[in-house]
Amino acid sequence: MPPITPDEAAIEVVGGVDTHQDTHTAAVIDLVGRVLGTQQFPATRAGYAALLAWMHGHGRLSRVGVEGTGAYGAGLARVLRDDHVDVIEVDRPDRKTRRFQGKSDPIDAIQAARAALAGERTGTPKQRDGRVEALRNLRVARRSAVEQRADTQRQIKSLIVTAPDELRARLRGLTVKQLIATCANLRPDRADAATPATAVKIALRSLARRHQQLATEIADLDELLQPLVAAINPGLLAANGLGADTAGQLLVSAGENHDRLTSEAGFAMLCGVAPIPASSGKTTRHRLNRGGDRQANAAIYRVVLCRLRWDPRTRAYTERRTKEGLSKKEIIRCLKRYIARELYQIITANDLELAA
Repeated sequence: MPPITPDEAAIEVVGGVDTHQDTHTAAVIDLVGRVLGTQQFPATRAGYAALLAWMHGHGRLSRVGVEGTGAYGAGLARVLRDDHVDVIEVDRPDRKTRRFQGKSDPIDAIQAARAALAGERTGTPKQRDGRVEALRNLRVARRSAVEQRADTQRQIKSLIVTAPDELRARLRGLTVKQLIATCANLRPDRADAATPATAVKIALRSLARRHQQLATEIADLDELLQPLVAAINPGLLAANGLGADTAGQLLVSAGENHDRLTSEAGFAMLCGVAPIPASSGKTTRHRLNRGGDRQANAAIYRVVLCRLRWDPRTRAYTERRTKEGLSKKEIIRCLKRYIARELYQIITANDLELAA
């Protein structure tokens, strides 16, 4: 009879981790779901190493379910992946489970381990390294600047509505570009700031200069994003209806390790463009998917709008489906699903070209 080595004699175990900003609570269970232990560790590099060693001390660690792999659990997910441990991204327990079992960090860690054991969650977390992660960081700054610029523009227009008649008549007929330039060049008397007419000029000048500063910041970030997106996937950037912003969002949504998306249907579900069955009895129908990555969904929607205006094939498809009785919303839903299939093939084809 062949000897049994220590590795072969060890039982197989599954881990679960409930992540927080300062601490991570870990749990280990065996293959029948019995809890072998729970322990809390600091959310530091040394704490990650201690957590991993503690889990290995219970047996052969096959996989670990981790909450928040895109936030507080990102560092732990990297350490587990470097140790060749399968990391499963799990959601927090639903309300019904919490109502019956209570809520605590050890309970959540045990539920994460059981979800990984049962295969209820099979999602592989995104890798937080590489060029796609750099792209995501730059896009966070750009999106924030775009939103703040839009807020600033709305505030300027709201101040003009209640401004004195002379100033309102001067500014109301201007385009946005002319309006910002005019407001930025106002020269109010700061000593007379207690007067409403002067105060509104000071406010308009401050907001207009903020708008200009944000526009400069957006332009600087675009100079970095355009070549980065082109370097990651030039085919996606060259597709009909896609620019650097839309292509960058789709790359970020797919992730650096987009091979975790096993099919184009999975990519469509990720983007929230896969129709959801809503049939009952004699009624057979589908409804819109309101889940998924809403930023990716919005990016595909922008591609649809662009192609509806400029692409002859899309316009012909729209005319044909309209004659069949479909509404515009239904046609757009179908187009989003078709475009998701096309874009998934472009993203995966880029990997094949790099491998060749």
